[in-house]
Amino acid sequence: MNKIMGTVLAFTLTAALTACGTSGNNTNGANSATTNTTTNNAVAQETDKPAAKDLVISTWGFSEDFFKEAVYEPFEKEYNVKIVVEIGNNAERLNKIRQGSSDVDVIYLSDYYAQQAIDEDLFEKVDRANIPNIDSIYDLAKAPLGEDYGPAYTIGRLGIAYNPALVKGEVKSWKDLWTAFPKNLTLPAITATAGPMIVDAASVVSGSTEFNEDQAYAKLKELDSNVVKYYSQTSEYVNMFAQEEIAGGPIMEMYFKDLKAAIPAAVFVAPSEGAYAVMNTLNVVKGTDNKELAEAFINWQLSKEVQEKSAKGKIDSPVNTEVVLTEEEAQGVTYGADVIGKLRKLDMKFVNQNITEWTDRFNREIGG
Repeated sequence: MNKIMGTVLAFTLTAALTACGTSGNNTNGANSATTNTTTNNAVAQETDKPAAKDLVISTWGFSEDFFKEAVYEPFEKEYNVKIVVEIGNNAERLNKIRQGSSDVDVIYLSDYYAQQAIDEDLFEKVDRANIPNIDSIYDLAKAPLGEDYGPAYTIGRLGIAYNPALVKGEVKSWKDLWTAFPKNLTLPAITATAGPMIVDAASVVSGSTEFNEDQAYAKLKELDSNVVKYYSQTSEYVNMFAQEEIAGGPIMEMYFKDLKAAIPAAVFVAPSEGAYAVMNTLNVVKGTDNKELAEAFINWQLSKEVQEKSAKGKIDSPVNTEVVLTEEEAQGVTYGADVIGKLRKLDMKFVNQNITEWTDRFNREIGG
């Protein structure tokens, strides 16, 4: 485009000088030379601008338009980078990293799967000096899997949703799952993100002050006859709820809006024993050539501006403590120090050490 403009400008100047009878004037020749030099410099500067680097991001693929417009494109402009997105569920994307069949630089994963990657040495240790926005997020989110690894960019909560017309009495606690849902309950499958949380909740309901696997499974076995289905995908829960095949069960708060759209009277409860923290993390993949750029992206995702847009758009709950929401904006969002402070957090390292045994036992004794 600059070359075209240079040609048009030179032609215009020549035509104008000829019309005035001054085509041989030395002064005007100097002006023409200056114009050409300026144009050439502009072309050189454009040519010298470094090409945008690729930053490959692995994520789930939900709310793609939002992330493109509010997160990716502004970052691309600020850092002269081209973001390439790989999409899939947690397990699929983690397996790509394991197999080395991906060029991912930074990856979004739930803490459950991120811990597996850490145990397998698949992540780089982050330099927190390159992620200063960590200082502005909730303590729970700063180092959910240790100081060497990435923060949680969002914290949701697993509580109980229900249709008041189909339950016995008011639901207030985890123990009410055993009394309020006569043959119309759903629970997450043991292999789902929330599966281990329900095992822990069963241990709590059994009266154990420390996690007790035997007591937890005994309680889950008591509950089994009331379970319509152990769901693996939230869409299954939403469909059963909308059709009143179930009265409710444990679900992440971020999906409650879908239940509310189907059954306006639906209620979401943070159980008195504590809802469970559901944390999604950002980490730098081992072997990346873009470590500092990946850390800059993590910092970007934690910024007040991005976190606020995400919260107000009902995309993700904010972890940045500087985000302020109205009561209406906070509906369906896990928000505020008082809410975050009451959450129960599982030790994901312990979960990953035991999940194979828990899954086998669940399949044998309960959901088989």
